[in-house]
Amino acid sequence: MKKIIQLIFAAILGIGIGIGFASHVSAQSAGSTKVVYHIDDAETQGLKGLRNIRNHLDVSPQTTIIVVTHANGVDLLMEGAKDKKNNVEYAPLVGALKSRGVKFEVCEITLKNRNLKKDQFTLDADFTPSGVVRVADLQYKDGFAYIKP
Repeated sequence: MKKIIQLIFAAILGIGIGIGFASHVSAQSAGSTKVVYHIDDAETQGLKGLRNIRNHLDVSPQTTIIVVTHANGVDLLMEGAKDKKNNVEYAPLVGALKSRGVKFEVCEITLKNRNLKKDQFTLDADFTPSGVVRVADLQYKDGFAYIKP
């Protein structure tokens, strides 16, 4: 009799775990994907990254995207910045993505280290105290997927 009660209890517990797991998976899939794009070199990642983001939103428009720039990546968001290889200006591409909900952030440590001023950047840029800390927090604390184009 004791064995039967143990088997029944195990079966009930197993069903409860299965339901809990299924509801957790369902809740995760119901929310939108959150992604941080990490750009630390505008020359090699700028145009490619902006195109990746556009393609990402074309396929999955509900995705929350934050672009964090630091080091030479902040050049992507400077007024008048262009892709050196293709001579394409970044600002219109950034503006188009901003209008689709993408947030662009510039590392303030980089500003200090490179002696740059906030008014040198496009109006589409926001600022964060540390780009590296921001990327880490978005991944660890906020559950963002990480992409480095």
